[in-house]
Amino acid sequence: MVTMQTSYMPIHPVVLVLLRRTSEVDQEFCSLLSPLRIQPVYGAQHPPLDPRLTKNFIKERSKVNAVPLKNKKASSFHEFARNTSDAWDIGDDEEEDFSSPSFQTLNSKVALATAAQVLENHSKLRVKPERSQSTTSDVSASYKVIKSSSDAQLSRNSSDTCLRNPLHKQQSLPLRPIIPLVARISDQNASGAPPMTVREKTRLEKFRQLLSSHNTDLDELRKCSWPGVPREVRPITWRLLSGYLPANTERRKLTLQRKREEYFGFIEQYYDSRNEEHHQDTYRQIHIDIPRTNPLIPLFQQPLVQEIFERILFIWAIRHPASGYVQGINDLVTPFFVVFLSEYVEEDVENFDVTNLSQDVLRSIEADSFWCMSKLLDGIQDNYTFAQPGIQKKVKALEELVSRIDEQVHNHFRRYEVEYLQFAFRWMNNLLMRELPLRCTIRLWDTYQSEPEGFSHFHLYVCAAFLIKWRKEILDEEDFQTVGVDEGGGRETAQQAVRVLQGLLMLLQNLPTIHWGNEEIGLLLAEAYRLKYMFADAPNHYRR
Repeated sequence: MVTMQTSYMPIHPVVLVLLRRTSEVDQEFCSLLSPLRIQPVYGAQHPPLDPRLTKNFIKERSKVNAVPLKNKKASSFHEFARNTSDAWDIGDDEEEDFSSPSFQTLNSKVALATAAQVLENHSKLRVKPERSQSTTSDVSASYKVIKSSSDAQLSRNSSDTCLRNPLHKQQSLPLRPIIPLVARISDQNASGAPPMTVREKTRLEKFRQLLSSHNTDLDELRKCSWPGVPREVRPITWRLLSGYLPANTERRKLTLQRKREEYFGFIEQYYDSRNEEHHQDTYRQIHIDIPRTNPLIPLFQQPLVQEIFERILFIWAIRHPASGYVQGINDLVTPFFVVFLSEYVEEDVENFDVTNLSQDVLRSIEADSFWCMSKLLDGIQDNYTFAQPGIQKKVKALEELVSRIDEQVHNHFRRYEVEYLQFAFRWMNNLLMRELPLRCTIRLWDTYQSEPEGFSHFHLYVCAAFLIKWRKEILDEEDFQTVGVDEGGGRETAQQAVRVLQGLLMLLQNLPTIHWGNEEIGLLLAEAYRLKYMFADAPNHYRR
């Protein structure tokens, strides 16, 4: 325990008040150590208020104090690059010597001594044994961030868990419950709530009633699906909303049988032509892109799954010569494949071995994925024809829309010569699939399939809402290098502008959404609907 002579440390009035209080010791300890708290960053939770973490507090605070105040803004880019890394560890430098004078300041000593005195006085008053102190290495080991995003669990005991601060939105990635990349994604929100509530059970029953009726009311089904489809009924709901299945229940079985047979007829007729000279380039590009599809999810790295994707994409390209295969279409298969696979798999899909399924089941999943993807692409095929005119129009419309709804962000882009095509092309080409986790994409597509022209028209407003969601981070990429003035007093404005441009593009191409869930997607869709309500029927409203 740290001790200090009273003559060297005048008692602050706040300390006197604290010594009179009889509330919980941890609350006083928290208030006394407030100058030493770790500064909150994206993806970091405040450590539990435990005396054992004192050395970590000193370390983090000393690092903050080591940065001059005038350079706080200048470090924003480096903070972003560090905090949005897919794998980072808060214990990378645990072996540093904390006894070094550079890691301690007079303020930290005073606060620690005062806190120790409060704890000692309370322990004497309450006649309770003193808390056991654990070593720094034990504490550090308990709070290491596991880098795996799906399989690993955070190692901590129950006593540490009860000391955890309340979960704060968008500030708790390492301590947030691990959300599977694929499985049960629609029924678990970002804060790790139980998958089935009373309200969700009621909604599930409503879906089942709609789907079991003789003629499903598709308008009512779209209305129910807009805020998300329960996992249990998502496969059949998607088949209906995409137009793959008829509303009449008596015709569904025959339709599925006929369409699946038709697809495998295409396989027999066309798939062998992949080795022919005029199809070799198409097949080669598909063969290259398939392993790049969701490379972090083991499911999509299985050879059998990759063969299924190759057949789906090649047959689609052969049957649509106007566009053929274009990079990015490979991503659009994955949500359908996962949703239809979940119909036969109860556990987490991301690590499921598809060889455990029967051949008939795999054939059904493959055919259904092909037809539903084809229905989707029928509505946005101009995105993939020569010169991709559909994407260019949408990017231009996004620029005009943003210029009206947030002129400050738009002018910021203009100032640093950021072209919307540099970041929004991928948003349109891949339907935000590279920007969002797959679980969020599936939830997003629940709404897209409920909206008229959801993938082509409503997606524009989702992109606008998604961009404005990050307005603070975008504007914080202000010329953070302007604090650096050369000896002659001049500013290297051209180089600074280039650095800001690079920072903005890096931000927009690596947005920190890895731990997004239903809550964030719901807010995004609500904002997109508001924008659509304001501008969709009044295009001149956002045209200058």
